[in-house]
Amino acid sequence: MVAAAILPELATQLVVPVAAAVGIAFAVLQWVLVSKVKVAPEPRGEGGSAAGGGAGAGAKDGASEYLIEEEEGLNDHNIVLKCAEIQTAISEGATSFLFTEYKYAGGFMTVFAVLIFVFLGSIEGFSTKSQPCHYSVGKTCKPALANAAFSTIAFVLGAVTSLVSGFLGMKIATYANARTTLEARKGVGKAFIVAFRSGAVMGFLLAASGLFVLYVAINLFGLYYGDDWEGLFEAITGYGLGGSSMALFGRVGGGIYTKAADVGADLVGKVERNIPEDDPRNPAVIADNVGDNVGDIAGMGSDLFGSYAESSCAALVVASISSFGINREFTPMMYPLLISSVGIIACLITTLFATDFFEVKEVDQIEPALKKQLIISTAVMTVGIALVSWLGLPYTFTIFNFGAQKTVHSWQLFLCVAVGLWAGLVIGFITEYYTSNAYSPVQDVADSCRTGAATNVIFGLALGYKSVIIPIFAIAFSIFLSFSLPAMYGVAVAALGMLSTIATGLAIDAYGPISDNAGGIAEMAGMSHRIRERTDALDAAGNTTAAIGKGFAIGSAALVSLALFGAFVSRAGITTVDVLTPNVFIGLLVGAMLPYWFSAMTMKSVGSAALKMVEEVRRQFNTIPGLMEGTAKPDYATCVKISTDTSIKEMIPPGALVMLTPLIVGTFFGVETLSGVLAGALVSGVQIAISASNTGGAWDNAKKYIEAGASEHAKSLGPKGSDCHKAAVIGDTIGDPLKDTSGPSLNILIKLMAVESLVFAPFFATYGGILFKYL
Repeated sequence: MVAAAILPELATQLVVPVAAAVGIAFAVLQWVLVSKVKVAPEPRGEGGSAAGGGAGAGAKDGASEYLIEEEEGLNDHNIVLKCAEIQTAISEGATSFLFTEYKYAGGFMTVFAVLIFVFLGSIEGFSTKSQPCHYSVGKTCKPALANAAFSTIAFVLGAVTSLVSGFLGMKIATYANARTTLEARKGVGKAFIVAFRSGAVMGFLLAASGLFVLYVAINLFGLYYGDDWEGLFEAITGYGLGGSSMALFGRVGGGIYTKAADVGADLVGKVERNIPEDDPRNPAVIADNVGDNVGDIAGMGSDLFGSYAESSCAALVVASISSFGINREFTPMMYPLLISSVGIIACLITTLFATDFFEVKEVDQIEPALKKQLIISTAVMTVGIALVSWLGLPYTFTIFNFGAQKTVHSWQLFLCVAVGLWAGLVIGFITEYYTSNAYSPVQDVADSCRTGAATNVIFGLALGYKSVIIPIFAIAFSIFLSFSLPAMYGVAVAALGMLSTIATGLAIDAYGPISDNAGGIAEMAGMSHRIRERTDALDAAGNTTAAIGKGFAIGSAALVSLALFGAFVSRAGITTVDVLTPNVFIGLLVGAMLPYWFSAMTMKSVGSAALKMVEEVRRQFNTIPGLMEGTAKPDYATCVKISTDTSIKEMIPPGALVMLTPLIVGTFFGVETLSGVLAGALVSGVQIAISASNTGGAWDNAKKYIEAGASEHAKSLGPKGSDCHKAAVIGDTIGDPLKDTSGPSLNILIKLMAVESLVFAPFFATYGGILFKYL
């Protein structure tokens, strides 16, 4: 007889929602602390007493507490009002874009929800009679019509949660940007705390709400399904599909928006007019700062939420047809949710190290503080995984493995989750090595600017290709070990392990755009160069950690996609995927081509949008008298409108490509060809995504290396406005759509096609392959 888990069902029913509630409460606490920084001028008397009373605190964070503006004789009252005005403009622009984007996303969600219901309901002719179970021979399961209805509900739940996550993230970021700028007057440590706490609000809200909604959906669906866990968890896969489909629009639409504004602002402002970044004279500067929030915050939040939902769904589907599901063992069945619950607590402890236990006092402590967050969260989570595996799993159990049940031990599952967790850290730090200007690869790219933009581009592309090697080995090792032990379930929980510290990962990711915006606000508000130096230091650390975050996202996407692929193959009744079969091989070729087609569409979209932006910025500089002199105000609203209209229009074709491919291939060519398409897209997409993200990141930081002039080598390449710097700006501009549009969106392409295939697998298995049936 198989031993039961130590943790009883009642305890599991409490642990998951309590962990989610703790995560949400912690996010609210961080928000309250951030809101104590007021974006309003203080009366002079209070300001003076605050300055005097805070001297001790100022010394603690490595800077005197009194305001720099007062020392330099600037008008503090006007500066604060200007910050508030800029913050409002950025917030309104971001909100307006997201509402427009969500209207289109809502229309798509409605149409696709109907498609799910019609396709899945038609399997048994919309019958309400119970059907034979697919895996449990001799047993009856709920009707296909019920699965269609609940899959549709799960899809809508996932989509709405994804949209809300992205929107809340954007609101938090636009709430915190000016507050970070204002705190920078008191020291870099104060500004760091505000930016990081704000990122933590987003991280914990998203991780906790995603877990809570999934937990509630499982329990509510369970009221109808009862003992039919096979049907229950098959329907739950719709949650992952909803999350990822909305993430696609967020990543592609937001990515096109932000890079159109960024490229337009840089090419005309920096290269042609030789004015600084975020100069208020640049008409595209507000659109550029809005873009940071809709692309890097809202899009990224939806993307990582989609990965979390899909990895959980893939693990639950496989578990439901293993001994956990067959024997109705609730606690082991909820193992993926228990991992996420412990992850929230581990990340909470980790966050305290940055905000309470140790304070950042100097500029050079910022980046190490962020990196320590990743290391500490990984170490704490390893202990948490061991605890969950000991309490939540029986020592011996069986896992479904392509038609057979494989005997597995609890320590093997612990190993899989831990390998995924640590592989994520390895990928993150390798990404940092290739994209941070503290190391030789980026410095070599910067040095290549001596001979112009062409050699900069050549060196940058070579760096991107080379940076693929070690991450692919890390992913391959994770897959080999995970699959060798508990089969596809091991791969699914390895992906979940990589995402288990999602709250900390998102906090660090969101910190970057918040700091970037803070620097932009400081420049536009006319604050002193010393404050801009502090915000630049925050932003530079954020750029590096953002690259690490992209590495995590790509690595987890690869594991999630493979886990979903395994679940799809099992559900479609395929025992082996034979590449020597023509049906499969043509699918492999087409699948490997799709990331290139998708990247071409997104890159051209950014180019088209940027072209319109460049023309508008040039027009304003040429036609508005006094704009270059700073006596006239640019028309920011027109640039915001160009970015909004173009990105909404341009996001539809790439989205249609991703969403329609599995439906067309599965229906007309069958499940074998579709399995080839999924495998090809996974293998090709991961490598292009890593290369594109790292190439763009390296060009960006090579430019910043020259601008900062922190070393003798960097000074020899500068200053700003030199031929070397202009070559670096061109490389950065080429890299913008690679690292912030095409690269990150490819994660969603490979995940979304896999989860969509899994949701529609029953339909494809029954009616798919229309063309081959008549050939």
